[in-house]
Amino acid sequence: MYSNPPPSQCTRTGDGPLVFGHRGARGHAPENTLLGIETGIRLGADWIEVDVHLNAGNPVLMHDLTLDRTTNGRGFVADVPPDYLAELDAGRGQKVPSVLDAIDMIDRRAGLNLELKAAGSAAIVVREIRHAVQLLGWDWSAFLVSSFDLQELRQLRALEPRIPIGALYAGVPLDYAASAEALGAVSVHLSHEFLAPNMIRDARARGLAVHVYTVNDPVEIARVRALGVDGIFTDYPERVLVLDRVA
Repeated sequence: MYSNPPPSQCTRTGDGPLVFGHRGARGHAPENTLLGIETGIRLGADWIEVDVHLNAGNPVLMHDLTLDRTTNGRGFVADVPPDYLAELDAGRGQKVPSVLDAIDMIDRRAGLNLELKAAGSAAIVVREIRHAVQLLGWDWSAFLVSSFDLQELRQLRALEPRIPIGALYAGVPLDYAASAEALGAVSVHLSHEFLAPNMIRDARARGLAVHVYTVNDPVEIARVRALGVDGIFTDYPERVLVLDRVA
């Protein structure tokens, strides 16, 4: 098994959890857009989380398989011509960005969590992250690649073990965090609806950070904070930070 990359930016260093701006700051700006990314940074997010699909072999920011919900276009993200994709409105005049567009917008002001949505995207995302590290001055630990597809993460890990990875789960695995540890992950990403204390304890025993998605209600934010999680994904970064200031 590979040794884990330095997890310094993936785990909290103070009393409060890391704040992940979910799809940028989806509560305030169109999701997975440059405006959303900038809004998340302005609101104080430590990390920006975006979703990655492939279009003509290029990684673009999009959550769904199709364009219908978040743009004025139609069709599958993977199938439409790049020229068609480039002309679409993703909300408030925003275009559909590429991963490199997101990297340029963030400009090392926050960490970048790339969630892989498409099979076969690992090698392409590795290429973009290497570009950021080798040519733009980013650190490996400023990236976190996550996915529900653990096989995709396994492939990325084999290609570039310096990139931190996080294992996404929709429920509570029977083996708790064992599969994430076997991948060489630095974190597990859990739904707040299935945040089991046993899972948290197991992840911690294996040296993994615990990040929770997607928490927007202030009461629920307070509940998961009380459990001592390391990070919170939210559409409203300021709601987590308000609790930081009063804690």
